[in-house]
Amino acid sequence: MLSFFICLALLIGGYFVYGKMVDNTFGTDDRETPAVRINDGVDYVVMPQWKLFLVQLLNIAGLGPIFGALQGALWGPVVFLWITFGTIFAGGVHDYFSGMLSERNDGASISEVCGIYLGGLMKNVMRVFSIVLLVMVGTVFAVGPAGLIVTLFQNNGAAGLVTNKEFWLWVILAYYFIATFISIDKIIGKIYPVFGICLIIMAVGVAIGIFTKAEFVIPEIWSNFHNMHPKGTPIWSVMFITVACGAISGFHATQSPLMARCMKSEKQGHFVFYGAMVCEGVIALIWAAAGCSLYAVTGGLNTGLQEALANGQSAAIYDVCKKTMGGIGIALAMLGVIACPITSGDTAFRSARLVVADWFKIDQKAYASRLKLCIPLLAAGAIIGHLDYTIVWRYFSWTNQTLAMIVLWTASMYLYKEKKNYWLTAVPATFMSAVSMTYFFYAGECLNLGTTVAYPAGIILAVVFLGIFMRATKKQQAA
Repeated sequence: MLSFFICLALLIGGYFVYGKMVDNTFGTDDRETPAVRINDGVDYVVMPQWKLFLVQLLNIAGLGPIFGALQGALWGPVVFLWITFGTIFAGGVHDYFSGMLSERNDGASISEVCGIYLGGLMKNVMRVFSIVLLVMVGTVFAVGPAGLIVTLFQNNGAAGLVTNKEFWLWVILAYYFIATFISIDKIIGKIYPVFGICLIIMAVGVAIGIFTKAEFVIPEIWSNFHNMHPKGTPIWSVMFITVACGAISGFHATQSPLMARCMKSEKQGHFVFYGAMVCEGVIALIWAAAGCSLYAVTGGLNTGLQEALANGQSAAIYDVCKKTMGGIGIALAMLGVIACPITSGDTAFRSARLVVADWFKIDQKAYASRLKLCIPLLAAGAIIGHLDYTIVWRYFSWTNQTLAMIVLWTASMYLYKEKKNYWLTAVPATFMSAVSMTYFFYAGECLNLGTTVAYPAGIILAVVFLGIFMRATKKQQAA
């Protein structure tokens, strides 16, 4: 349990110390923000800081830090280290720069930001990456809740239309259309802070339940510093890919511009972007601790957690909340597993609309302009929603972390051009390059070449990427 509190203290301290250093390195000032200068009443709308923080938290989190953390707990308490140091040195830095670079460039989508600093080729790569990722996320977060709603009605003896998954899929997609189309302050700005608070309350309730019940004991890192995964799945780099939203996630870079378009002052960036990521890290740490402490360990392996997750991630969340909080936990769990994915899904489609709008320079103030983009994007979601759920999700993890890698290299080039400490982002960029490339060579859904090839290939390619970056800086210096 002591190691849990040490990691928690490091996360909180990381916000005040390292997060402030990141903020100072970027160098915020009193310039007029896009929300004030453009203010179109649709996507550029000034919102108060507390609301920005909660909306950003819900946009980047949803159930990501819960699903990922529970899956990551299969490796044992060693996952605490990745959540803690990943959040401080990679995730917080990534989220901060993706938001602030967007803010400095008129609230541009992350694909456009990458193009500004890495060139036209990378801009087009990121455009495709971003749209594919966002539509996949939006679709998965429609299909999942639709199935959960059906299960809820069936378990309570209902019949008829309310137990039809197809019906609920179309209901959710219809809601997505409305939320994607209308002004950001009409639904997202008013309702999402409430769900953000619920997400925090759920995590706090789980933590209190763990600490107040004697049968739950959080294992120490130093006593269990080995791979506890029942299937023997390697820690490097599968664990680093699995625990995405709880440590670093490229999806966040697609969401940060939404709030970059709503900030009244650059001074809010530290709290809104770095702060929301640290809050997500704390949520992930709590859920990882729950996964490590609530279930039986057999022969040094987390077999009990594996059995719980075999019933589905949503069922595992329900089980954790029930064991730690009782009836209140069940209510929070049902709210969480249904509402939180939906709130991440609609902002995913909204971000996709903005990426396409920035790509083709389509002004979004007019209703007709927004309709031209909303209709095809939601139609694509409807088609993908009828594909095999596992196939759609299979490619999300690698795409997600590769996007994070590219964003960190973008921030590194920005810092170099501004003659600032680019190692702040270049080090995590190199690390995430190794993570992403190793997984690409190792994973069954990718090249499936095993660790013998994947480990050296991932490291070599990460060094190559660093070399390309250093060569690019020298070329610019010579010019």
